[in-house]
Amino acid sequence: MSQVRKILITSALPYANGPIHLGHLVEYIQTDIWSRFQKQRGNNCIYVCADDAHGTPIMLRAQSEGISPEQLIARVSEEHQRDFAGFHINFDQYHSTHSDENRHYSSYIYNQLKANNHISRKTIKQAFDPEKNMFLPDRFIKGTCPKCGADDQYGDNCEVCGATYSPTELKNPKSVVSGATPIEKDSEHLFFELGHFEPMLKDWTQGGHLQTQISNKLNEWFESGLQKWDISRDAPYFGFEIPGEENKFFYVWLDAPIGYLASFKKYCDQHGINFDDYWAKDSDAELYHFIGKDIVYFHALFFPAMLAGAGFRTPSAIFAHGFLTVDGAKMSKSRGTFIMASTYLKHLNPEYLRYYFATKLNSRIDDLDLNLDDFVQRVNSDLIGKVVNIASRCAGFVSKRFDGKLNQAWSAEAEALFQQFAEQSDAIAQLYEKREYAQAMRDIMALADKANEYIADTAPWVLAKEDGKKAELHESVSLGLNLFRVLMIYLAPVLPETAGKAREFFNEDAWNWTSANTPLKGHSIQAYQALLTRLDMTQVEKMLDDSKQTLQATPTIPAQMTAPMTETKFDPVAPEISIEDFAKIDFRIAKIVNAEAVPEANKLLKLTLNIGLGERQVFAGIKSAYEPEQLIGKLTVMVANLAPRKMRFGMSEGMVLAAGPGGKDLFILNPDDGAQPGMRVK
Repeated sequence: MSQVRKILITSALPYANGPIHLGHLVEYIQTDIWSRFQKQRGNNCIYVCADDAHGTPIMLRAQSEGISPEQLIARVSEEHQRDFAGFHINFDQYHSTHSDENRHYSSYIYNQLKANNHISRKTIKQAFDPEKNMFLPDRFIKGTCPKCGADDQYGDNCEVCGATYSPTELKNPKSVVSGATPIEKDSEHLFFELGHFEPMLKDWTQGGHLQTQISNKLNEWFESGLQKWDISRDAPYFGFEIPGEENKFFYVWLDAPIGYLASFKKYCDQHGINFDDYWAKDSDAELYHFIGKDIVYFHALFFPAMLAGAGFRTPSAIFAHGFLTVDGAKMSKSRGTFIMASTYLKHLNPEYLRYYFATKLNSRIDDLDLNLDDFVQRVNSDLIGKVVNIASRCAGFVSKRFDGKLNQAWSAEAEALFQQFAEQSDAIAQLYEKREYAQAMRDIMALADKANEYIADTAPWVLAKEDGKKAELHESVSLGLNLFRVLMIYLAPVLPETAGKAREFFNEDAWNWTSANTPLKGHSIQAYQALLTRLDMTQVEKMLDDSKQTLQATPTIPAQMTAPMTETKFDPVAPEISIEDFAKIDFRIAKIVNAEAVPEANKLLKLTLNIGLGERQVFAGIKSAYEPEQLIGKLTVMVANLAPRKMRFGMSEGMVLAAGPGGKDLFILNPDDGAQPGMRVK
């Protein structure tokens, strides 16, 4: 018998100033499936989470509602846990970062880092709102981009040209909070010296703890050098005061990941578990974090460094996933595809979404698309047409003809078919283990096809009409139900509620993974009741309509109040454009006449392009993927009618098209050899 594994897993902490939507649920469903699978395998798996409850957005949201931050986070926590429960997300512990446990561990880790000289001080100039009498975080300032001149840009980066800058560089700055023009004030801040941990982090990020795409991306940060990290914020601020400081608070991103330790400590205290068995440096437990790809920097660099610097163990692995799109586009409020969890639950079975996400999820960081037509078709075809259809075709015969009892003796052919299903146990388990859910679902549905073929071949409805075929009929429907039972055991991590109903139908108290290996013979079952019903597109359309109404009736949370731990996760980041707007873009074939590195820039190459109308100079962020000499003479595709943009290194007169996950996996679009410079691309 294999040794029981000791596993602790977490999902990213949802921010406590807004509701859960379907984009968030990609992560929690992925994690919950893995947690349920590990428990079904007999492993000791603990799944913890918490609300991310600190920061200026929380403080301002509470003020706008006329309540205290504590009242706000208590209400939102209740709403979050209600929505998670609705989707059968089974946390072993759900806590809050605004807790005694988190205050303790945040202070402890900070004091350990300070004692080991990993904390420094520096006076910095900060934007200050003279009307609200408060320092302004970068995202609470808007103005004109100092690089390209675009209006209405945030204080840290431009969403038009992609430039990053200091809030003090922003032109015509305004406070998002009051509309006042910020002034500059000096403030002494505390910094975590991330660079002290560069050798350790290089080893850790390349040591198999991250997906390859993530490891490659992090290499870019090492190339540019790890910068010290500002971990303090000035009052007023909703969070924990820094020990030994006056009117200084921990930046939310310091205490948010420490919330994992805090939530687990709460669980330990309630269940008599030794905290150090999981978090001590010499722990033999497995520790995994499931997160979105947008918060990798904090989880794969800052958090491991903080843990190591304070004497704790680092994670066994971090599993990042992509974003959610709906019908191939970003979630849209105008189209009703920005769907809240609570809205979905009013209209549709949560297990339909759990299954559909499972058919799309894998171990990579690919984005996931919820195609609503495919969603309806997949649910009806797989869950209704293939899986529960087996039970509905067989159960009535067992109840009416055989007093609800499965047959005892099987033919060699029946035994062989059952063994084919049971023998898939290890292979399907390995797919779950590796988070290759999509392949697992395909393999399970292939078995469902075999079961339906068997029922079609034996045709119990025909056998029931023939004299002397009672034994054949009994075997046909008994084996059919046993095959259905195996399928439901394999699907239990994805469909926990339906699997529970199926288990009750079979009169069994519990299932584990190995239950699939042993058939039920001579066993009494309950009368069958429909487990799932067909999904109709009109139900989906009602949900979309309701989403539009709900969003119209709900005050919009300003963009600057997005969540620290789920900073950019899943939210639309650009307005939709019409086909007429898209048609204005002039794509042209361009020959790369010359390419050279830009010494002052880590990512840029300076390209000279011939588009048949003269030469253009373009700066492209593809230095990590190409040596300049590799590109000379190649053809590529460029946007020829993009307005020139003055950069620090010179004028950029267009844009070349490239795609890929980043790092060395970045590919310029290379047209066929028959193309000529200046040709339009349509």
